[in-house]
Amino acid sequence: MKVLVFDIWGDYGHFKKFYTTSSPLTFSFPPPPTIAGIVGAIYGAGKDEYLKIFSPDQCHLALKIVSPVKKVRMGINLINTKGNYWQPVKKKNHEPRTQIRTEFLKDTCFRIYLAHEDDNVFNKLCQSIKEHRSVYSVSLGLSELLADFRFVDIYEAEELHGGNAELSTPITEDNLVDGGLEIESDRKYFKEKLPIRMNTDRVVEIYDDVIYEPDGKTIKAVVKTYCRLHPLKQGLKQQNGENIAFF
Repeated sequence: MKVLVFDIWGDYGHFKKFYTTSSPLTFSFPPPPTIAGIVGAIYGAGKDEYLKIFSPDQCHLALKIVSPVKKVRMGINLINTKGNYWQPVKKKNHEPRTQIRTEFLKDTCFRIYLAHEDDNVFNKLCQSIKEHRSVYSVSLGLSELLADFRFVDIYEAEELHGGNAELSTPITEDNLVDGGLEIESDRKYFKEKLPIRMNTDRVVEIYDDVIYEPDGKTIKAVVKTYCRLHPLKQGLKQQNGENIAFF
C-alpha cells in the first residue's frame, strides 16, 4: 500500500467542536472528515463529492502534529441577522453586529498521511501536491483561514497487527488495546472525542475518543493495527523510522 505524505500549515486554524454553540471551541487538529475536505479542495472534488471520493471505505487517513498545539481566543464581529434581515445601522434595541468569542489554533502545522484504493485518484492527488496545485482554495477549517501545503514523499506501508509500537500519529481508542498506553514522564497526553466517519448526507456515523501528544512527540502503545513506512525505492530495505495509525 502506497502512502502519500504532505504537510499543511497556516497562521490560524479553527475546527469547530460539535458540542459548542455561542462560544465556538476548536479541536486541536482536523478530524478525518475535515482532512477529506482539505484533500478534496486540492483534488478538485466538489462539496457534494469529496465525502464519497475520500470515504473511509477507500481512503485511509492519518495525521501528525508537527507544530505544538497553541490556542488563542479572539472576538469575531458577525452580522446580526435576527429577524432574517440585516440592518446596517445602530438603532434602539438593535446592534448591526454581534461579537462572538472564538477559539483558534495558532501557527499550526500538520503532516497528512493518505492511502487510497483507487490508483487514479491517488496518482492525480500526488501530482497536484507535487506541483503545488489546487482546484479550490485550501483552508484550515474556515474559508478565511487560508493554508499552504508541500509535498514530502511517497512511502510503502507495511501493515502490522498487534504489538507495542512507537507511533507518530494520534491513536483512536477503538484501535488501542485495553491498558496498552505507555505513559512516559516527558510527554503530555490529551483525549478528544472526534467525528471519525461522516456519510455523504453530512451525518456523522462514528465518533471516537482520540489520544494525542500536543507537542507532536511520539506515543508508545499496544495497538490492534498500525503501519510501518518504508522508502518507495527498489532494493532499499530500511524503514524511514515512522509508525503511523490510520483513524
